[in-house]
Amino acid sequence: MLELSERGVLARDTGFMSQLEELRELGVRIAVDDFGTGDSAIAYLKDLPLDVMKIDRSFIAGITHDGKESAIASAMIALGQRLGLAVVAEGVEHEEQLEALRELGCDAFQGFLVTQAVLDDGLLGFLTKRGGN
Repeated sequence: MLELSERGVLARDTGFMSQLEELRELGVRIAVDDFGTGDSAIAYLKDLPLDVMKIDRSFIAGITHDGKESAIASAMIALGQRLGLAVVAEGVEHEEQLEALRELGCDAFQGFLVTQAVLDDGLLGFLTKRGGN
């Protein structure tokens, strides 16, 4: 999967769209990362050949105790899914956040709740410990 920051997507040049389309034709999935932290040009979401929208951790941190953050996260999840995108919440650190995201229908999550960043040489050990082969 190729992840593009929201700022990078918005700063595209004229050949950018065709390059993204070519990558998708090769089977590369494309994600917009840190959604909501840049200029948030929501209109671009309908035109970009995206597969995944990743909600920035800043919208997840207070999701369990801040009604406004919960409302924003809910709207982002609904928007992404209505556009046919998988929605991933970044920065999930607590079970309560995960439960709130499940209730909102978020597709996936990532964050320290599962593990801190794993370096290349530690990946096999992490997968083995988790039951992977």
